[in-house]
Amino acid sequence: MRAALIFTGLLSIILLNSCGDKNKNAEGKILTAKEMQSVMWDILQADAFTQNFVKKDSTKKDQIENAALQKKIFELHKIKREDFYTSYSYYSARPDEMKKILDSINAKAERDRSKMMEQRYGGTKAVQ
Repeated sequence: MRAALIFTGLLSIILLNSCGDKNKNAEGKILTAKEMQSVMWDILQADAFTQNFVKKDSTKKDQIENAALQKKIFELHKIKREDFYTSYSYYSARPDEMKKILDSINAKAERDRSKMMEQRYGGTKAVQ
């Protein structure tokens, strides 16, 4: 399930990037790997929220809600949309660096999951 959410999130990022203004993306700065990891984590969380909750609400448009969440994430991290997508293109062209970022995100997801399971079940970890 987590892999599906990550895949869905990355697919959403790629699709939103392909719909954007190509000239704007060329002007962004490159985020550090640590910054990129942090922003991507938040973007993936927003995508998961959109897929699991917003999409089920017939009164809301999921793409509009997701774009609004992304805008808030960029403001939170004090970056421009262009910075993120320029960085995403940069790291996508460097698979070894992107793999490190994605591995770090996956490790964070596992830590968060383990912590949640410990809190919920009193220290007992779920069987995988």
